[in-house]
Amino acid sequence: MSETTTGASYAAAGVDIEAGDRAVELMKEWVKKTRRPEVLGGLGGFAGLFDASALKRYERPLLASATDGVGTKVDLARKMGVYDTIGHDLVGMVVDDLVVCGAEPLFMTDYICVGKVHPERVAAIVKGIAEGCVLAGCALVGGETAEHPGLLGEDDFDVAGAGTGVVEADRLLGADRIRTGDAVIAMASSGLHSNGYSLVRHVVFDRAGWSLDREVAEFGRTLGEELLEPTKIYSLDCLALARTTEVHAFSHITGGGLAANLARVIPDGLHATVDRSTWTPGAVFDVIGTAGRVERLELEKTLNMGVGMMAVVPAESADAALTTLADRGVDAWIAGEITERAGHPTGATLTGDYAG
Repeated sequence: MSETTTGASYAAAGVDIEAGDRAVELMKEWVKKTRRPEVLGGLGGFAGLFDASALKRYERPLLASATDGVGTKVDLARKMGVYDTIGHDLVGMVVDDLVVCGAEPLFMTDYICVGKVHPERVAAIVKGIAEGCVLAGCALVGGETAEHPGLLGEDDFDVAGAGTGVVEADRLLGADRIRTGDAVIAMASSGLHSNGYSLVRHVVFDRAGWSLDREVAEFGRTLGEELLEPTKIYSLDCLALARTTEVHAFSHITGGGLAANLARVIPDGLHATVDRSTWTPGAVFDVIGTAGRVERLELEKTLNMGVGMMAVVPAESADAALTTLADRGVDAWIAGEITERAGHPTGATLTGDYAG
């Protein structure tokens, strides 16, 4: 008997409820690893629960929230069939926006949209998100997997997430704390992180004609392995820095590049000068620039150029800050200083030439 005579069904429309249930079962063990004492209940409820009484220890707790995705980097994960790293990128994009104001990330939720639920694939994505949450010190309290047949191809997917953090009001970091003479500390990125991939994909695929399995000598591995390198998660390092030294502000270097993101935390009347000669960007930035004949300024307003997070600290605290970061295994250096605006049209500029 044909479908037209038996009546329509959700399964016939392309949605597999049983596969979704299977995916939930596979991801439970990974979500459990992110659990914090404040989390109530388990996976499977309609909402994640977090015991807000834990905030009573704060005099005036301020809640911070952030949401983000991973962008077109998900297409590379799909093409390579590697699904357990993209979650690190998602967590990094969210929690490191939270920590910029000094907030401790408390919990995250995720949203995974797929053309067809492949349980093992969805579980691998959630595994990466859970591992990222562990690195960030926050809980993964829930999420949603949505199947969109007809809108997405069977192998297509996208991910997004939202996070909540908390900071004591008198510990809130930002532009109002920054002073003339402050030092700007750069923290090395792990690579491209999760921004600028529309440019990167255009360069390597459309202009250079490379394949993801191409061995690239400068990388010491394939192009695909380099491009899928997970985003470094800085939240616990930044929180440790704020506890052990005086910090005035952080800047998460994401879309828009280093200067534009640093300028977001520089107050009117002041200016951050960052000296390119204090570091050598990783090989991936030179390779992308050369392969696509991308001008330096275009690279700098699109990619992080080897810096994933910046901290603005009093000059007298800079050495202690570098020691704290070194003890935590974070490659960091003094990259610039805060001066009077003195006619600069923007809040931050890059000067000099890169080392090496």
